[in-house]
Amino acid sequence: MDSSPDLDIEELKMTREQYILATQQNHLPRTETAQLYPVGIYGWRKRCLYFFVLLLLVTMIVNLAMTIWILKVMNFTVDGMGNLRVTKKGIRLEGISEFLLPLYVKEIHSRKDSPLVLQSDRNVTVNARNHMGQLTGQLTVGADAVEAQCKRFEVRAREDGRVLFSADEDAITIGAEKLKVTGTEGAVFGRSVETPHIRAEPSQDLRLESPTRSLIMEAPRGVQVSAAAGDFKATCRKELHLQSTEGEIFLNADKIRLGNLPTGSFSSSSSSSSNSRQTVYELCVCPNGKLYLSPAGVGSTCQSSSTICLWS
Repeated sequence: MDSSPDLDIEELKMTREQYILATQQNHLPRTETAQLYPVGIYGWRKRCLYFFVLLLLVTMIVNLAMTIWILKVMNFTVDGMGNLRVTKKGIRLEGISEFLLPLYVKEIHSRKDSPLVLQSDRNVTVNARNHMGQLTGQLTVGADAVEAQCKRFEVRAREDGRVLFSADEDAITIGAEKLKVTGTEGAVFGRSVETPHIRAEPSQDLRLESPTRSLIMEAPRGVQVSAAAGDFKATCRKELHLQSTEGEIFLNADKIRLGNLPTGSFSSSSSSSSNSRQTVYELCVCPNGKLYLSPAGVGSTCQSSSTICLWS
């Protein structure tokens, strides 16, 4: 029982000595040398990094040089680039311009002293659309033809704006003062022609001809044919009919000549001897309307039973 206090005192002494030794060791200089570890990139990693930095620098220089060259070639300025100039009124193009994609503009006009030329290797097509995007009009200029697809096509005069030519589904109207057809075959009409006046050029002949069919001129108030300074000729192959249903046929001239009329015979003994010396004839009309000549006599020599009337 007496040994327990001695053990506690010994433990306290040992603990105190350990503490002293521990505190003394912290103040003693260390004799061991500290190990140094290098910090950074060395070897092949460093060479690759320098190579990539150099490559990036060269790329930046090339890009800058190309940008400056493009700006110089394309002629970039504050107002626009190249032939394109941005003005207050819109965009102005100078010289020849080429568009590879559709162009949507409100108005295209040229300078006051030069024309506007639209050129294409195949054709030039101008389309007009409504607010729904539907095609309402189209003008196509091709190598073979010029086509216009619209409800109404008009050509107007520059001075007063009157319609010179218009075409729609119902009719074609020509508003010019003169219609000239310079072809050698003249004008060919497949259907009827309605006009108030047909006139030839000065010192030129007017000719209305139907080579294989008949020529008909009709009017509700009459047809007037006038040749003020020349002759009027009507020629046909078979028959020429002058017919008036309610009026009369009036021939007013200094001389009226009927050529190539057949000559009939008059069965009279007195006229047979003088037939060779006959110089005066009488104009006779058959019941069917045919005209023929008969030797003139003291009285009328026209006979309805003449051979010309019977065989005509």
